[in-house]
Amino acid sequence: MFTGLVQTVGEVVAASGDSPRRLTLSAAWPGEAVTLGESIAIDGCCLTVVEAKADRVSFEAATETLKRTTLGALRVGARVNVERSLRLGDLVGGHLVLGHVDGMGVVRRVRQVQSALYLTIAAPAALARLIAARGSITVAGVSLTVTSVRGAVFSVAVIPHTLAVTHLGALEPRAHVNLEADVVARYVDRLRRFP
Repeated sequence: MFTGLVQTVGEVVAASGDSPRRLTLSAAWPGEAVTLGESIAIDGCCLTVVEAKADRVSFEAATETLKRTTLGALRVGARVNVERSLRLGDLVGGHLVLGHVDGMGVVRRVRQVQSALYLTIAAPAALARLIAARGSITVAGVSLTVTSVRGAVFSVAVIPHTLAVTHLGALEPRAHVNLEADVVARYVDRLRRFP
């Protein structure tokens, strides 16, 4: 489980294979050394560490993960948001994030309004019912508040601090981003549909 508060931005230094796809990242890992078997969110997708060497850590992504996320399109040099898993006793400063990506959104518009960056994103139709104004959503691993929503299109405002510690400021129209709806919305929707 995660909080959507990115701890570092990593760089893809190796990417190979199709299924599983092996990704190796270089990053300034916060806290203790990364260990084999640890769960880490990469752009919001929970992956298991399969190899850890100093500042380089490798993961494998299966076919289902590659279909549902942006990980299959990552190339050497790509920057990714990184968060290590939550530990009991840690502060939950964002919202509860599972690292189970619901689908990919497409950035429709990027606009600067004073010091904030507003992103307008089109979500998959099936995800639209789980997105609410002033609710939480995870975009590329970052916990954000939905500022507005109309159909399957929603907007978020990214503050300067978040821009400084993530790669969201580099997004451009037509970019694909991993989306995870708020877990509470997911379960409420399930209960409503199947009482």
